[in-house]
Amino acid sequence: MNDAAMAAPARSTLSLHKLGVFCGLAAAVWLGSAEAPTKLVTEGFSPFLISMGMVMGAFVARWSLPTMLKGTGFVVTDLRGRPHLIVWALLGGMLWAVANTLTIFAVRNVGLAIAFPLWNTNSLVGLFWGCLLFKELRGSRARDWAKVIGGASAIVFGAAVLAVATAQSASAPGRALIGIMAALGAGVLLGTMYIPYRKAYISGMNPLSFVTIFTFGELGAILALGLVFYGGGHPLLVALRRARTMLFWPFLGGFCWVIGDLFQQYAAKYIGIGRGIPLSNTNQLWGLAWGALVFGEFAGLVPGAKLLIVAGSTIMIAGAISISMAAPPPGELENWNAAMRRECNRYRLDASSVTAVVGGDDPLADQKREHCWWEVMIMLAAIGIFVWLAVGTRAQRIYVDIPWMLVLIAGTMVPLIVVGTLLWRRTRFS
Repeated sequence: MNDAAMAAPARSTLSLHKLGVFCGLAAAVWLGSAEAPTKLVTEGFSPFLISMGMVMGAFVARWSLPTMLKGTGFVVTDLRGRPHLIVWALLGGMLWAVANTLTIFAVRNVGLAIAFPLWNTNSLVGLFWGCLLFKELRGSRARDWAKVIGGASAIVFGAAVLAVATAQSASAPGRALIGIMAALGAGVLLGTMYIPYRKAYISGMNPLSFVTIFTFGELGAILALGLVFYGGGHPLLVALRRARTMLFWPFLGGFCWVIGDLFQQYAAKYIGIGRGIPLSNTNQLWGLAWGALVFGEFAGLVPGAKLLIVAGSTIMIAGAISISMAAPPPGELENWNAAMRRECNRYRLDASSVTAVVGGDDPLADQKREHCWWEVMIMLAAIGIFVWLAVGTRAQRIYVDIPWMLVLIAGTMVPLIVVGTLLWRRTRFS
């Protein structure tokens, strides 16, 4: 055994399936909390401005967090070894930017507590693509198929129940229909976005490297949408200046969304998109909590509508749990390996190295590194942007229950610490 290996800290023996499940649950908490700032759209702010603020926050997070956790040298080395995935990462980012804008239109029209579960039908789309393109569920046992298909059916039924609740409680049916369509459209785009995710991870790319490129796609897409919507750069800048006093909140939401997305990316890597995405879609619990407890969205609903919302959410959660409990058997894992070998042959990747990375044992993960001066500058720049946006931010005219908000904020920190530690001990964020 060499000195480097002896110096490396002992790794955890936690199974990759359990780790993926924990990452999916952590993703749910952070993705749910990150959507809270979208409530600003109900105060008259344009969905494009809210989405642009979130993308800006996501952009800062996606190049500062990888720098802090792995360093720029690791990211550059990873990208050089798999340059073909850069295009896929950009495509994924563009899909997310459009989908995120649709989710904000949905929140404006039907509310956070209702829109959230509807766009979470992206798990069905992800399940379809995972099975079709990446051999997920192939070679699995009948009972595992039943768990996954039954869970998917429960998600669809739960979404239908929520749609009925929306139609009963909405004061403007036409507006509610637009919100429902926007949420479901976002679900389709978000589900398709997971194709680049899975393609990257069966090729051995690190999630932190992937999201660094991903963010340029989402920033470019939202800028293009903003330029078209506002009719040019000058009107867009004018609109951003007018919204200056509230941009900090969607910016913060975008930053938090990236933390949740990173957990989601690790879940997709270690248990697949067919299982990882439905599990992370239990974020509807946190969306409902923020909508009902913090923003009081249930105050005007009749008891029957409230019951439907709770029932629909419970059914969808049960479906996601059913899918997550279907651990892949050896036969299915062999099909996963076949998909991995296909990517290795297609792009001339080193199969042994990719196999190690896919198994959470990246050979580069334990190498010691020192932060370079430009990495320190990157972190200071991220902090500076936060401070600059925070200065001059004004409280918005929106009802907020402060005690419940503090409880939910505290709740988001627990999985960050616990699951982040598990991920480090088992894979060194590989």
